[in-house]
Amino acid sequence: MTMSLTPFTKQQLLPQEEKLEVERQRGDLFIGLPKETSFQERRICLTPDAVSALTAHGHRVMIEAGAGESSSYSDKEYSDAGAEVVQDTKKVFGCPIILKVEPPTIKEIEMMNHQSLLISAIQLKTQKKEYFESLAAKKITALAFEFIKDEDGSYPAVKSLSEIAGTASVLIASELMINQKIGKGLLLGNITGVPPTEVVIIGAGTVAEFAAKTALGLGANVKVFDNSITKLRRLQSALNQRIFTSTLQEKTLLKSLMRCDVAIGAMRGKNRTPIIVTETMVEHMKRGAVIVDVCIDTGGCFETSEITTHEKPTFVKNNVVHYCVPNIPSRYSKTASISISNIISPFLLQMAEDGGLESAVRCNRGLKNGVYFYHGLLTNRSIAEWFSLSYRDINLLIF
Repeated sequence: MTMSLTPFTKQQLLPQEEKLEVERQRGDLFIGLPKETSFQERRICLTPDAVSALTAHGHRVMIEAGAGESSSYSDKEYSDAGAEVVQDTKKVFGCPIILKVEPPTIKEIEMMNHQSLLISAIQLKTQKKEYFESLAAKKITALAFEFIKDEDGSYPAVKSLSEIAGTASVLIASELMINQKIGKGLLLGNITGVPPTEVVIIGAGTVAEFAAKTALGLGANVKVFDNSITKLRRLQSALNQRIFTSTLQEKTLLKSLMRCDVAIGAMRGKNRTPIIVTETMVEHMKRGAVIVDVCIDTGGCFETSEITTHEKPTFVKNNVVHYCVPNIPSRYSKTASISISNIISPFLLQMAEDGGLESAVRCNRGLKNGVYFYHGLLTNRSIAEWFSLSYRDINLLIF
């Protein structure tokens, strides 16, 4: 008796196409590190140790002479690490991969070759439409390191720089309180027999967490205000101790501001930081109290805040010292440079192992999130809507 084969069985017996895993081809990188020219920018994307790791893997790094000086790295350190140190800025911008902390200017984009890869911050709130049009004209592929996501969905570059800003805000306040001209000679801490310093932090994110850790470590009393109970609970857990926390209620906040020695603004908004502390509330603060408005780069949460510079960082208003310098991590340029380098250099090494950006993006969703221009095509929807530009979904460009 013969058995008839079902259609499914027949198909199984037909010759099938053999599927082989395609081996990833390792790529060699040629990276250019130009000198930062933006106002008050003192950081650099790669430390000599990171350059040494890259060159040890067979990659080339070309750096503009003096690019690391503001971060306390000499040209000799980079040369000893295997980098090519050159005086010609155009030559550096001619490299296939450009690494910058600040986004390049229009003139710097003009020096770049077509189809280059740019890795830098984007600082969306300070950009103009012309910047994106220039990238499109050069068919640049651009990656913003503050958009790169980690495995847990967080933004490692933003988080790392927020940690620096939070810690620095308390250290800066400590310096200002003992300043001979504007300070009141108060030590930020808790000395036996002396009432502890009172610190008010507005916001409960990463900046607030590290500001609180630093202030508590010095012995200060800390009060944190935020409208998100979830953030306040997360902060309590991270600090591993109970501190005063409250939602943003005007009477409670005013009472705390009247008693505090230091007030730190650490709020973040989607577009502009909302004003939490009015000028009337500042008028009720102690004479000689210090305000450090960390979120001044997005408008600041104190009504009396005005942007200052690293050269002239403070002003006194209503008898209260204000520190309102954007880009606080740049003040600690070497620490910030090491932090940025620790984030970028592993991505570069992995990109090379994967065979280039396209392959790396296919394998790493977090890296894909950082790409906002791909061969001259805008791939970030929020940027497109902000500047009324057309965009393409990167998932349709890179399969």
